[in-house]
Formats: sequence, C-alpha cells, structure tokens
Amino acid sequence: MKPEKMEEVLLPGADQSIESLPGCQDLEVVGSVVCGFLNTSGGSLVCGVNDRGDIIGIDDADTAAKNLEQGLLHGISPGALVSVQIHPVGEKRVLVVEVPAGKDLPYAFEHVIYIRDGQTTKKADIETIRDMVLRKQVEPERWERRFSSADTKEDLDEDEIRSTVNAVTERARLQFRDSGNQIMVLEDLGVCRYGRLTNGGDVLFGANPAMRYPQVRVRAACFTTDRADDTYRDMKSFEGPLVPVLEEVYRFIQRNTPTISRFDRDNLNRRDEPLYPVAAIREGLVNAFVHRDYSDFSGGIAVHIYPDRLEIWNAGRFPEGVTPDNLMSGHISVLRNPDIAHVLYLRGLMEMIGRGGVMIRKACDKRGLPPPEWSEDDRGVTLTFYAPEVTPEVTPEVIRMLGVLDGEMSRQDLQDALGLKDNEHFRKAYLLPALRENQIEMTLPDKPKSSKQKYWLTEKGRSLTGQDRS
Repeated sequence: MKPEKMEEVLLPGADQSIESLPGCQDLEVVGSVVCGFLNTSGGSLVCGVNDRGDIIGIDDADTAAKNLEQGLLHGISPGALVSVQIHPVGEKRVLVVEVPAGKDLPYAFEHVIYIRDGQTTKKADIETIRDMVLRKQVEPERWERRFSSADTKEDLDEDEIRSTVNAVTERARLQFRDSGNQIMVLEDLGVCRYGRLTNGGDVLFGANPAMRYPQVRVRAACFTTDRADDTYRDMKSFEGPLVPVLEEVYRFIQRNTPTISRFDRDNLNRRDEPLYPVAAIREGLVNAFVHRDYSDFSGGIAVHIYPDRLEIWNAGRFPEGVTPDNLMSGHISVLRNPDIAHVLYLRGLMEMIGRGGVMIRKACDKRGLPPPEWSEDDRGVTLTFYAPEVTPEVTPEVIRMLGVLDGEMSRQDLQDALGLKDNEHFRKAYLLPALRENQIEMTLPDKPKSSKQKYWLTEKGRSLTGQDRS
C-alpha cells in the first residue's frame, strides 16, 4: 500500500495531514508528532505502517492502544482531546491517532513544544513560541472556559458526577487523584479551576444549567405533516446535565420514529430495527451537543421529526475549514468546545473525532436510506436524515439532468450539458436531490470527492426518463 493511499483506506479526508510510523512503542516520537499536530492544523498518525507504506500492523493492538492513550494523556499539556482508535485492515490492525487542531496553544509533550513543518516534526524555536503566546493573549476566552456562577455546593448533580467517574474508570482513560472528591474530579476533567466551575462544567454537571443559561435547553417535536406547523404528535423541552439530556432526546427520537421489519436472506427470522440507524442518530446528536455555539443566548438544539425526514439542528456555523462535503468524506474536527468534547470522549460517547460524518453516511447507506445531508444558514447547522418510504415530487431541474445523463458523466460534464455555471446551485437543485432519491448513483461511492467521480442513471432514474436498459 502506497503512503498516499492511506487517506482513502484509513482516513477518507483528502485534505488531512497524515504521518505514519511502524510502531507505537516509542512514546516520545508519537507524542512529539501529536504535539506538532496540536500546535498547527491537526492531523492523523497511523501506527503500523513501515517506511515503504506497507501495512504491517500492531501486535496486541488493544494493550498498545490503551498504553498509548494513557501516555499521551499524561504527557501532553495543557490537556487536549486526542483519539486513539484501532482500525482493522484485512487481518492486521493499525492504530489511528486523530488530532484536532488545538485551541490552547502552545502545547508541549514532556515539557517540550513541537510544531509541524511540512511533513516533519521539529522543536519550536523561541520566536515561534513567542508568536503562539502573543496570539493566544489577543484571542477571546472561549465560552466554555469562562467561570460559571453556579455554586459547587448547591448546584452540582452528584449522580452525574458519579456516573462519569464510573464510565471513565471503566474505560481506563483517566486516573482520578481522588474519585470521592467532587472538586478534584472536576479539576481532573478540566472543567473546574481554583474551586470554581467553568461554563463547560456547568453544562455537563450542573443540576439545572438552564436556570443560568436558557440556551442549553433542547426542544424536540414530532409533526404529523412535512411542515413545522401547529399539528404535532409529541413535543417536549429537555433540560439538565448534558449526557442525561442527550439520552432523553435519543429516546424521544426512538419512540417517535417507526420500526421496520427485515427478514434474513437465508431463513424466515424477522428482525425489527429502528427506521434510522441507532449509531448514526447517536453520532449526530453527540456532534450537535459538542459543536454547537453555547455563547449564543438565542440559540440551542432542536430536533424535528417529520413523516419523511428527521432534522437535528444546532446553533452556530460550521467551524473554519469544515464544509458539508468534507464532513461526508472525513475531516479532522476543529472543535468549538474541546473541554466538553474531552469529557464525552473520556466517557466513551465520542469516539470518531474526524470520521463521524463518514460513519453516519455509511450507516444510512447500509440501511438502504438516502444519503444524509448537512446544511448551514445564518441560524445554525442542520443534519437531515431521510426516510426511504416517501418519494417527493420529482422537480423539473432533476428531470432535466436525468434527460442529459448519458452513460457515465462527471459533474462538470453534466453542468456543461445543462449550461449551468453556478456549482452550488447545481449541487443543491440537481445533484443532491437525484442522489437522495436514488435516481442516479456515483461510480465511486466510497470516494465522493474523487476527481474521477462520475454519475450514472439507476433503474429508477431510467424509468423517469423513459429509458430502458439498452
């Protein structure tokens, strides 16, 4: 396997910085690379690849991943969210270390500051360190890092703190100094300083943070038609610590979406499954809670369930450099709330820092659902899941495109045939609706951003244009 192919096999994002190592035993080498990624624009490290780019794998990958995770957790300062995942490649297993761009520059590993210079890692010089410090001083403090007015004696949810301690301890991702001391636990989690709770800590562990920050409430509604009107089957507002609220919203979705029955190919056993894949919905919710803009007092999170789709909306724009396209193909996250994300990662609720969008897409594809869609406007970001049963009216734009699609054609070929120059209009009005309704398919479905990508008519598309298989 050539090094340049690792992006497609392991980390689909084509714009990511990727480093590889044959092993992960040398913690100093791994830590310096991770530190360099944190201090620049993020990236991924793949352990188990030799100098020729061949996958050689990691022996006892489970133990190696746990040791590496612990070493990075204790060696990197200030604390940062770094994901260590085992990735199977055939019969071998490699470790993929995903590193978002850090927000608390400069980072050090074992008291040494590293940076990335092209494809190499090196120690930062004095001028570079001074520049990072000066830039940090002029940046506003993140909302999640500001101190909350919550009283640590009266306003904490003790059950949620104990639940977090148990979940983190079970996964051995952090060793608490004193798991019975609430303040020390919160300090170890990075959401308490000088005995005072941060806003992020309030969101995670406040008994009712909505009393201080009404924007943390989550509203969910299930409508009987395809519009958000006054006719709804179920509506509820949720408030409380983040994780219990997330679980309640997930249960709201489950009870308001139908169950579909499937029969195994080789026997008559029936399997009842939720309409939308469980893993995809949970990943979508976690992303909404982690990436939303908590500083917007008019914002929040909203879940709308319609007969033909499910929408998860959160306040805030896409982080810089993130687009709907690279979300679908894999992207190292630029975390808006890294402290909140870190706690969810320690609890095992946020595993795929950069590949959540890929997992959501693949889960929907495996279930036979139309591709999910991310969209952005002035109010926020919406993730939409589409149900398979409902077939909307075919638009004139889609009919036009289906009519000119002959054999396999690229996106540019289609736009030229239609006389269209606006790429975004073509994507939204022509391409995405046809893909969503399975009227066309990609020739390279696992590489949606490939320069060699082309499209062809499905049987459904041919029927709409009156074409036959010949």
